[in-house]
Amino acid sequence: MTNAHLMSRMTQDKSIPRLVDNPALNRRYVHTLQFMQTALPPPARLLDLGAPNPFSHIMQEQGYNVQNTQGDLDETPEVVQGRDVEAVTAFEILEHLVGPLNVLRAIDAPRLFATVPLQLWFAKPYTNPNDPWDRHFHEFEDWQFDWLLEKAGWSIVRSEKWTSPSRALGFRPLLRRITPRYYAVEAVRA
Repeated sequence: MTNAHLMSRMTQDKSIPRLVDNPALNRRYVHTLQFMQTALPPPARLLDLGAPNPFSHIMQEQGYNVQNTQGDLDETPEVVQGRDVEAVTAFEILEHLVGPLNVLRAIDAPRLFATVPLQLWFAKPYTNPNDPWDRHFHEFEDWQFDWLLEKAGWSIVRSEKWTSPSRALGFRPLLRRITPRYYAVEAVRA
């Protein structure tokens, strides 16, 4: 069964948890949670990069012990060090950093779970003109993100991609149904 077919069934299956009301976010959250739970089920101790957010709360509700970082990770990448955790999670945050290499190098946890949006040829990088923190400085191709992790001392154990379909009509919505938008990686220290 293909990933797209599985996700189609998941969104129709009432037994799949509805983590949030937004269908696109729910789809991404369910994928991300399943990707992590496959290798690291709760109750695991996690350091989630960034301020507390809806997904860090979902991880806590699922039984994970979650700590979050505070402050600007570009300015103080060392805040990720010295934490007694089994893994670091970086879900939809590394694309917001000017220097994600510095943070990835500073992590001293043994395992990393990360997701990033993939660069799409038919869509501009995301930016919110009203919020300077809500902008993408990077959008990666999978090989670029793999290379970044390798340069930071990580070895990829597995990866997965998924799409971000919408119910809208048109050429771009059609492309979003068939073009992977998100890239998930599990990595260990090399």
